[in-house]
Amino acid sequence: MDKQKQLILNENLTRVMWQLSWPAVVAMVLYGMNNFLDGIFVGHLISNTALAAVGVAYPLAQLAQAMGSLIGTGIGTSLSIWIGENQTRKLKKMFGTVHFLSLISSVLLSLPAYIYAEELIYMMGGRGEIAVLGTEYFKVTLLSNFFWIHGLALNMMIRAEGKMKTAAWMIAIGLVIDVLLKPVFIDTFGWGVSGAAWATNVSMIIYTLSGIWYYSKGKASFVTKFWSLLPNRQIIKETFALGMPAFIMMAMIVVQNIVVFNALAKYGTAADITFYTAVNRFFILLNTPLWGLMRALQPVTGMNFGAGNYERAKKSYVLFSFTGLIILLPFWAIVMFFPSDMLSIMIPNVTFSMNQLTNFRIYMSVLLTLPFIFMAMVWFPSVKNGKPASIVGILRQLVFYVPVMLIIPSFFGVDSVYWASAIIDWSIFLLVIFLVRINFNRLTKSEKKLNVYQ
Repeated sequence: MDKQKQLILNENLTRVMWQLSWPAVVAMVLYGMNNFLDGIFVGHLISNTALAAVGVAYPLAQLAQAMGSLIGTGIGTSLSIWIGENQTRKLKKMFGTVHFLSLISSVLLSLPAYIYAEELIYMMGGRGEIAVLGTEYFKVTLLSNFFWIHGLALNMMIRAEGKMKTAAWMIAIGLVIDVLLKPVFIDTFGWGVSGAAWATNVSMIIYTLSGIWYYSKGKASFVTKFWSLLPNRQIIKETFALGMPAFIMMAMIVVQNIVVFNALAKYGTAADITFYTAVNRFFILLNTPLWGLMRALQPVTGMNFGAGNYERAKKSYVLFSFTGLIILLPFWAIVMFFPSDMLSIMIPNVTFSMNQLTNFRIYMSVLLTLPFIFMAMVWFPSVKNGKPASIVGILRQLVFYVPVMLIIPSFFGVDSVYWASAIIDWSIFLLVIFLVRINFNRLTKSEKKLNVYQ
């Protein structure tokens, strides 16, 4: 632990970013490929209607990821800070809380969702064959909720130690299994959309078992007691305080998709739902490198903040944000110049209209703001101030997105889904920069006080 800690606290920040980021970026791109490959396999091996059905159901399945992110971000951020503060007692006791929260949340999410699966898919805008296939896909995904939650939490904790390469190969194994099983389950076995979900379920089980192996065999960089179900009230409190922004961010994405898919179902056609599903999956795939940078930024900021290196914590946000922008620029240019070729990867044998390609470009324009927004969402909790991240998440969805998507499409049709989304996210970008500046000033004042006392 000391070697990794000293690297993060004292080495050149650019070198630290490189060493931690490249395996994390690879890991998260691989993780994001699960979602993207679902679309490709379903679109090519089944039908465009099946692709629309998976698109409608998938946001609901993200609720398990949201809970895994809450636990993983909350415990992971605390873990980084505790390492910086040398809080060995909390490091030793934390797994009872991790296991307890994973079990309880998976049961509370899965049972009611399975019982009311049809109603939930209908709420998402699923109608007719899309509703039938969407329900089928969703029910199968619910069976692996525990592994989504627990596996994600464990992997995020490994990343919080700074062990990005270890986390990356665990994700890679899961992806390879998913890719190998998807065509077999979908086509060879004839399981259709259920086959796509079962392939992902199996990969998530393997993914979770790799995390259990890592911690139960004492591979962690700190001493801990893995086999425990005894929760700690203080650790639960810290987990929710620091992990809530990540949960809100993902939960609000579900809210966003509810209003968007309902608008598409009400004012558009099944083809519009298929098109949006493809556009959204491309969007998610292209921002996955940022997830990797976020995971690398979290231990860098958390450990330096815990050690009182506030100036270094501020510089890390700036460095990681602009690095994310540089990474995204070439991919952004490709999709902006060749939108039809990109979309054909997921929706075969379709000629896209000029209007659709314009909507695609408008939606993708927001990619340039995401490095600064995403880094802020993990940076705020890492300096023990998760409130701004929570405010941004709630404000974006409930104050802006929901009212706009309920009203604007009724006047301007499905095209407004794309340009209204872009306007909202560019506005959120400006808000995030403002909040970051406020917190930079707060850390500067804290550092001056700390220097005075020293």
